[in-house]
Amino acid sequence: MALKNGIILNAPDLSKENSLKTLVENRTIHTLNHCELNLFETYQEAQLVPLKFNDLVVTSMLRGKKVMHLFDKEGFDYLPGETVIVPSNVEMKIDFPEASKQNPTQCLALALDHSKISEILNLLNEKYPKGQDEYWQLNANNYFFYNNIELAASIQKLIKVCLSNSVTKDIIADLTLQEMLIQIIQLQTQKGAHDNTLTDSNPTLSPIIAYIKANINNNINMKKLSDVACMSTTAFHRFFKRELGITPVEFILQEKIRMAKALLSGQNIHVNEVSYELGFEDSNYFIRLFKKHEGITPKQYQKLTVN
Repeated sequence: MALKNGIILNAPDLSKENSLKTLVENRTIHTLNHCELNLFETYQEAQLVPLKFNDLVVTSMLRGKKVMHLFDKEGFDYLPGETVIVPSNVEMKIDFPEASKQNPTQCLALALDHSKISEILNLLNEKYPKGQDEYWQLNANNYFFYNNIELAASIQKLIKVCLSNSVTKDIIADLTLQEMLIQIIQLQTQKGAHDNTLTDSNPTLSPIIAYIKANINNNINMKKLSDVACMSTTAFHRFFKRELGITPVEFILQEKIRMAKALLSGQNIHVNEVSYELGFEDSNYFIRLFKKHEGITPKQYQKLTVN
């Protein structure tokens, strides 16, 4: 039994065996005006294989398992449904502990032209300004996250566009890149909010997140959250959705699930107690919500963490 990860992408067909140049990180390249799609396939075990790009790279696992080593930190498992953002000229070192001809790995690396990224960010800051001293920007510290439905759809569309023969594919790719960058920034902000790593560049959002976390065991009133933000309820909802890509209610439920996992992990605590602790009046609703988010029930999660 495994925990639910992010949305898994539809993987392109693997290369034909007679076209392989190497069994470790065999590379197929599809180039557009402002991005380059690289598909890597590995068919045998290998360790600490180096890889570096001159541009920022959005990578997503399609098949199999890698262990990624980045920024001189401990390696982490990299699986389908997950995305890693790697800054330009940063070397990855990759292990392939399970790769074989019967179980190959496949990963995409979408290299984005630096000038195109700057153009998109400048457009967002001009057309949709966030406020004084707040800007649309990528965060190099939040580089790993699970694909949500929106990001998976954008990456899937870019794969399709790059593999197509359409005469308009560069235009379509540029529009999709804008969408994807917005989604990445929102996911990075989500992760920062959950992990308490929001920077000083989020002075409006930080007190809102702090209030939610301080009151996560209670029913949080949207009017009170709007007052904390010093906004009308309508303006607050619009602001929150723009920053994180989800509604305040969705974020609160995510935070409650995170708290539930912390309470359940390795502890002999009844599921009903966890439900009550987190302010759920109906424990059956809590169990259904947990399973929807994690793919297993709270009790199953508890047994996994004990073992």
